[in-house]
Amino acid sequence: MDRPALKRRREQIGVGGLQLSSLEKRLVQQALDNDRLSYGPFARAFENRFAALHDRRFAIFMNSGTSALQVALHALKETRGWSDGDEVIVPALTFVATVNVVLQNNLTPVFVDIEPDYFALDPRQLAKAISPRTVAIMPVHPAGQPADMGPIVELARERGLAIVEDSCETMFARYHGRPVGSFGDIACFSTYAAHILVTGVGGLALTDDPELAVTMKSLANHGRDAIYTSMDDDQVDDATELFKIVSRRFSFIHVGYSYRATELEAAIGLGQLRRWRTLVAKRQANAKRLTAALADLERYLRLPKIRPGSEHVFMMYPMVLAEGIDREGLIRHLEYYRVETRQMLPLLSQPIYRKLFGDIGPRYPSAHLVDRQGFYVGCHPEMSVADVRYVSDVMHAYFAELGRAKERRDPTRRAAHPPRERRARSAPRTAAT
Repeated sequence: MDRPALKRRREQIGVGGLQLSSLEKRLVQQALDNDRLSYGPFARAFENRFAALHDRRFAIFMNSGTSALQVALHALKETRGWSDGDEVIVPALTFVATVNVVLQNNLTPVFVDIEPDYFALDPRQLAKAISPRTVAIMPVHPAGQPADMGPIVELARERGLAIVEDSCETMFARYHGRPVGSFGDIACFSTYAAHILVTGVGGLALTDDPELAVTMKSLANHGRDAIYTSMDDDQVDDATELFKIVSRRFSFIHVGYSYRATELEAAIGLGQLRRWRTLVAKRQANAKRLTAALADLERYLRLPKIRPGSEHVFMMYPMVLAEGIDREGLIRHLEYYRVETRQMLPLLSQPIYRKLFGDIGPRYPSAHLVDRQGFYVGCHPEMSVADVRYVSDVMHAYFAELGRAKERRDPTRRAAHPPRERRARSAPRTAAT
């Protein structure tokens, strides 16, 4: 089908977007009217609701998903008696925070290749990565879709390993009927800009273990004694209990962090939670439209697939170009036409990791291909049907020009398939009647 000439937009179609509803604004105003920014009723309500939606008992709201991951590993290290240098298995393709927090806890990351179709840690390659020093597996739920948790959980139980689910890119999605975040000892989520729920900054750590919950809350509050981690904790009537709290109110029992979020972020999060189904449905609808619109380009690029038995909430729309297609050329084309892109989570090619680990990327062929040829565009709720069509038109324009450039480089191809007009002119004339 012929497509109209491409006209460059003024406004960018971002990889993420945000439109705060009147509900979020009203809740933020209520928080402001309370004259309270430190941990309070909005944060407690946000934690409780989020935990319930992911079949968990406890949630600790912090200032980022990265903070949640760092605190999760720190809490496990303290409560399980891990030693410096113990090993944590991570996928060879993920955002750098997954590996950074392992290193920051003086633990050793061990990389495992990913599944080529779903971009998650490949459970078939897990067993050979486990050593006597392995203490945990950190599967990542990438781009909005669960990792293959069944065999991961089975192997972890068999070997006595902890599981920390890095679910910063995925929430609400179900794997064989269970929500992400309900499988590991701890699960961590992000509510940063461009994520499924957006609070500006923010993250949560979820667990069913009360000891881990108390330890993580302490660590996120400078390592303070858990008897006083909120300004409400000393609001008790019993004098004996009050003086007990007061005596330990400025006591610190861990080397912790200042990872607290405010009531304002929690108020936004609580409002977004009330409409999470609508937000996810819009992402899924936009992803479905993109898949339909780009289906005829599958000789050039691999479109995202949904794992059987899983849901996909599409934090982003990931694609992998075929070998030989210039990814940077396509990215420059998309960016020029105001379609924002990101490379698909390059990890082992990062300068700091090449310095730390050497050139190990080629050892993990599936991750290495995505590192070189993967990228993503947005499919967030603020994208309209017209926006999706524009993204498709921009991509089709690039590949159409690619085809024309190929023909210019290969004149024999043109000779074999002359334009219809040339064929008509060279046909023998017939006598006029």
